[in-house]
Amino acid sequence: MRVTKIGTVFQLSFMPRIFPVNCYLVEEENELTLIDAALPFSTKGIIDAAKSIGKPITRIVLTHAHNDHIGALDALKELLPNAQVSISSRDSLLLDGNSTLLPSEKNTPIRGGLPKNIKTKPDLLLEDGDRIGSLEVIATPGHTPGSITLFDTRNRSLIAGDALITRGKVVVSGLMNPLFPFPALATWDKHIALESAKKLIGYKPSLLAVGHGNMLEQPRTKMEQAIAEAELKF
Repeated sequence: MRVTKIGTVFQLSFMPRIFPVNCYLVEEENELTLIDAALPFSTKGIIDAAKSIGKPITRIVLTHAHNDHIGALDALKELLPNAQVSISSRDSLLLDGNSTLLPSEKNTPIRGGLPKNIKTKPDLLLEDGDRIGSLEVIATPGHTPGSITLFDTRNRSLIAGDALITRGKVVVSGLMNPLFPFPALATWDKHIALESAKKLIGYKPSLLAVGHGNMLEQPRTKMEQAIAEAELKF
């Protein structure tokens, strides 16, 4: 595991040279919020990182319900029984093993590795505009129907799950990147993902932190380039 810190955000990257899977610890005054739960073997690394920071994990927020973002959830909940677990109300259905589309959604199959036997039930269901500590919830559907991004209102950091990918180059979720094709193959609706990426530009982020790839400071230009490329190819 590799740990990288920028501002209030600690990136925990598992298998960074092969198949990078990231989760994040966001530092508050007296506690930590864990964003995503990476892979099943990530539990010890996450706990050890929190210990090295010296603050407890009191919240676990899931950006979406794909297996590489919820892998250590059950094990973490056993070790941190008082930690509040939250996910969007829409993706809570996926977390519960229900991949049925809602009547209002495009008739496109939900893709990617979806959970089958997750024991943990969310304590809080999130909607666009909700607040979790210093983090504002932004609905960014596309990769999954209920994907969310977390925006740190203190410093304009975006922790965006798989709304964008930075591995190899910055791309909008759904755009095939030969250097790292897996998120594109797991994206539910690339056109909706594009609209979500455009939405994130409006927050004028100082930092972009995603599920796969390095964090980027002052990412606006690269995000705009990724959006322009997606508009040409979608």
